[in-house]
Amino acid sequence: MSENEKPVGERIAKLLARAGVASRREIERMIADGRVALDGVVLDTPATILSHLRGVTVDGNPVAAAERTRLFRFHKPAGLITAERDPAGRPTIYTALRNALPPGTPRVMPVGRLDLSTEGLLLLTNDGAFKRELELPATGVPRTYRARTFGDITQSRLEDLMDGIEIEGIRYGQIDANMERRTGRNQWIELTLTEGKNREVRRVLEYLGLQVSRLIRTAYGPFVLSDLGRGQALEVRREELERFRSGLKLPPEERRAMTPSQTGARTDAPRPPRVTSAPVESGPKRQEVRNPGPVPGKRPRPTTSRADGADSRRDSRTEGRSGARTGPRGKRDDTATKRSGPFEGRRDSRSDNRNGPTTKRHEGSGKRTGSSDGRPQRPEGRSGPAGKRPGPSGGKPGGRGGPAPSRPRGRPSR
Repeated sequence: MSENEKPVGERIAKLLARAGVASRREIERMIADGRVALDGVVLDTPATILSHLRGVTVDGNPVAAAERTRLFRFHKPAGLITAERDPAGRPTIYTALRNALPPGTPRVMPVGRLDLSTEGLLLLTNDGAFKRELELPATGVPRTYRARTFGDITQSRLEDLMDGIEIEGIRYGQIDANMERRTGRNQWIELTLTEGKNREVRRVLEYLGLQVSRLIRTAYGPFVLSDLGRGQALEVRREELERFRSGLKLPPEERRAMTPSQTGARTDAPRPPRVTSAPVESGPKRQEVRNPGPVPGKRPRPTTSRADGADSRRDSRTEGRSGARTGPRGKRDDTATKRSGPFEGRRDSRSDNRNGPTTKRHEGSGKRTGSSDGRPQRPEGRSGPAGKRPGPSGGKPGGRGGPAPSRPRGRPSR
């Protein structure tokens, strides 16, 4: 290999971290202790370049292929060490995770650390590279804490932390601190920061003259503690995790070293087919036949112009609206608009009175009879005073101009 050519692959510490063995810093210590071997040969430097993990063993066990990135939310109780093992024999978070994680869960690593007396949200992942991305201050992932303190403090002093503060030669970045509520000299303070240095929250509050009696981490980025029970763990949905990773701000060197599966892109999802337009067939142009002529055995269609068709449609609509109401010579045809129902006889009697009686009654019956010229005659049996028409009761005046026309009794038959 020439000097200008770079070896193909990546450092073994980064590959093992992506496989979920441990973080890169922890793997470097494991290599220094002689716990990592390649094809039976113990490695002594973490700068070994490999393109795959075939033949690599850790503590004599072969390293399995890397799984997809998974993330869990864990409510860490106070009194547990955020480590895999403790030399003093104190309980660790893995003691509680034995019953909290579902069966078949790969080995997970904590994202950041929480002190022995600090409780709250602790993220766990099986991807060492993703763990480092969340911990880097350059990514700017915010961490939110709630602290119960004792002492005298004002909101203006808490707002000064937005400019950062230096304590014993250590520079701490901006902290967004707000006082939630106060009871006497006790108060709850919410703090949001992006660096997460060792014991940063406690040291800053103690520097302001406050005593911290309880510290709870409530959020890490978009992932919140919510109502997760103490000592319980819950996996983050894959869609939510991929959406977060796609918007994560990474340094250029970290982004170039990531694979598509680590950036949040789903490689197992089928790609939708590409939609293209249908090819246009080229060839001689078809000649349009305007009058092909009648087809034998088929009735020819009537040929009418657009104006003639519109006139015919207009005439049909006019005829449909007025045909039932008009008779010969444009006169109204009452028979076509007769209403049916209980008042049918009344309509007929009125029309008879208008047009004159058509039948002649017997004399002396007290009813009208018709004359030859169509004018009604006065009945002979009931003649009233001259110039006045008999009323409805025995020829007395004061009626409505004569006896009421005859009406059919009962409900007419249909």
